Amino acid sequence: MLHGSVRFQVSEAASSTGRSRSASAMAELFAPLDSLLITGGDSRLAINPATNLNEYGCQSTPCPETLSFSSSTATSISERAYERAQAAREAVMRSAIDVGIEAAFDERLEEMRNELRFFLGLKPAQADVVFSPSGTDSQLQALFLVRALLGPELVSVVVAADQTGSGTVNTSRGCHFSATTANGSRVQKGEPITGLASALTSVALPLFDESGEGSSTAASDAVVFAAVERAVAGGDKVLLQVMDSSKFGWRAPSDECVEAIKARWPDQVQVVVDACQMRLGRARLKGFLDRGHIVIVTGSKFFTGPPFSGALLVPGVLASRLDAASAIPSGLLEYSSRSDWPQNWPLLRSRFPVRMNFGQWLRWEAGIEEIGAYYRVPDSFRQSALATFGKAVEKLIADAPSLELLPWQERAIDAADEEMTQRTIFSFVVRRDERLRSLEECRTLYRALAGNGTKHSAAQPCLIGQPVALGRDPSPPAALRISASARLVSEAWSPNADMAHRNLRRAIDQAAAAIASLESMLADASRFEPLGASHGS
Repeated sequence: MLHGSVRFQVSEAASSTGRSRSASAMAELFAPLDSLLITGGDSRLAINPATNLNEYGCQSTPCPETLSFSSSTATSISERAYERAQAAREAVMRSAIDVGIEAAFDERLEEMRNELRFFLGLKPAQADVVFSPSGTDSQLQALFLVRALLGPELVSVVVAADQTGSGTVNTSRGCHFSATTANGSRVQKGEPITGLASALTSVALPLFDESGEGSSTAASDAVVFAAVERAVAGGDKVLLQVMDSSKFGWRAPSDECVEAIKARWPDQVQVVVDACQMRLGRARLKGFLDRGHIVIVTGSKFFTGPPFSGALLVPGVLASRLDAASAIPSGLLEYSSRSDWPQNWPLLRSRFPVRMNFGQWLRWEAGIEEIGAYYRVPDSFRQSALATFGKAVEKLIADAPSLELLPWQERAIDAADEEMTQRTIFSFVVRRDERLRSLEECRTLYRALAGNGTKHSAAQPCLIGQPVALGRDPSPPAALRISASARLVSEAWSPNADMAHRNLRRAIDQAAAAIASLESMLADASRFEPLGASHGS
């Protein structure tokens, strides 16, 4: 038993540490909002002082003068989302006066869980929400949870590994995906995360072959089923990460394949759905959770919150089992904090450090603002706006001399998918004579369109989806993307039909301007030389 004076000293030290942490947090919260928005993540958030842009060409402040069709990659924060983040910060500051910054922050995140569920049409019992700095960080959280459910002897099978985030090659193996963590710790990219990588193997299943041709549904299904079968036959449990949807808007494997796998190996396989693009209907999302799948979502991508914000939607039926997880990998503590985990998981929460990630929180405030704005638009207009914009963009690309629209994986009409049965990502290649522009050339085009300080920058900055390699050659061709977004719909909507039509027409005209700017760059071949790579993906 501790002597009374020793107990008193320990208590005083703990109290002093808590006061110091709270004082430091309050001081941090007074930093400029645009600075806070880029904290609490990895190096992808860093702003280049020469251009005031991150590697995706995005700002941490609103930039309404930039044409933005990049919601498959990353988007600068909108004015209304910036105002929401500002108001949320002030509200937490006021609350902190009464209850302290830690309690105020924790309570606000719990309120946001309820908001997110509400806008996504979910009840609290259907899904618990685990926040993270990015979808890539959420993959690490998902890996931890699946190991808690199935045990450490695990094979991670990643479907469409060539069409997900570039960090997945590392997260699927329980390894660091960047040189820094959200906590600011320096780590070695590609090295195992302590306690998370042991007894783990990874199988990457590409969606496209070496020449850049997409697999048929039947072929993809067969490859996925065989990979799971081999893993189970070898005595392993399986984390099956399926894609809904990819950088090109594809899904893999089919729902029928996933259901067949679960029916055959119900206790050996846990499905994790990569829905980071958020291009699926709310009823479809609910269906995944009802079937026991863990779903990775973001507030960026389609919803156009600022990069980066990730979350796991965890089926409520798994809560008690996961809350009892006792073996927390020590390396995971650098990626996650107590407030990331829902309050109805008290045991698991208690094993994580108290740490307030203000950047992650404020990016999610912005993301939820965009999600709410989108779903407040009438269903019929969401459907018609995306359809009208999509048809117009397909024609604009078809009429452009240097561009060629890539095929899309058609989706069956399904009420559960709402307006997302139609195409919202328009991928295209850029031709020069008989060849396709390379990944490096497309990166140069992307940067020039964004107007980020290159000598060939567009007169009006424009963000489109970053280039994606086609195939696995040393110097592969690549596709660029124009993407429809939630913000496009919510900003076009008006109860006045004529006004809504004019707003949508303006968005289409802006897409036409972006394509015209791209064609203008390509028209003068002497101007067009690779100017250096952008390393985001």
